[in-house]
Amino acid sequence: MYISTEQLAKSAFSFFLAALAVIASTAHADSDEELAKKLANPVAALISVPFQYNTDSDIGSAKGNKTVLNIQPVYPFEMNKDWNIISRTIVPLASQQDVAGNSGDQSGLGDVTQSLFFSPKQPTAGGMTWGVGPVFLLPTATETQLGSKKWGLGPTGVALVQKGPWTYGGLANHIWSVGGDKNRADISSTFLQPFLSYITPAKTTYLINTESTYNWKTKQWSIPVNAGVNQLFKVGNTPMQVGAQLRYHLHSPDSGPHGWGLRFVYTLLFPK
Repeated sequence: MYISTEQLAKSAFSFFLAALAVIASTAHADSDEELAKKLANPVAALISVPFQYNTDSDIGSAKGNKTVLNIQPVYPFEMNKDWNIISRTIVPLASQQDVAGNSGDQSGLGDVTQSLFFSPKQPTAGGMTWGVGPVFLLPTATETQLGSKKWGLGPTGVALVQKGPWTYGGLANHIWSVGGDKNRADISSTFLQPFLSYITPAKTTYLINTESTYNWKTKQWSIPVNAGVNQLFKVGNTPMQVGAQLRYHLHSPDSGPHGWGLRFVYTLLFPK
């Protein structure tokens, strides 16, 4: 089933409106400094809806291209006075051309990834914030070429330290396929994301990270490095953040993207 760019935009806007309806009633005020630090923390108790637009090229033998709009709502749930559950969802809307040889154009919904982090509300005595839990891969793709047609499950975890304007740490997960189309390749994939950021007094965040993936089935690495800047600001009393990142693929399999890519991020915030 082919989904046009217009339909993708309508789907993204509908999702955006639904997210607003669910979370608007919980919005309160945090200081700008607190918001900037929470945005740098993947398991902060902060409701947010990032819209992350990625574009890559020189993919595979036909030098194809791909754009992905990741809608990534983050919602914290309070378990008790000491613990939170942080829900992080990635809903990809993709459009691609000739990414598997001369395979033509495809666009639509990709596979959804859902992570749940059980995280203490307070850092450790040494200042570390951490969270662990399960990650799920859902075969929601609307085109065969946009997804794995596999159900996936595995562990995920994150640990970080925030000292003054600095945030440094890492996020990791591993997904195994646990069901789905028997004619599609099984999944055993490790994701590693070390990150470093610095927040200025103007609430400008400079960041660098990698989003490396190792495929244990093909024994191949994919290692893109992202570097960029985000700016926190307010429209009226509504806080939001915009950012841009430049990406370079240090290593990719023959079937993956090569060279440079771009990322633009717009994040709506609903602080408690």
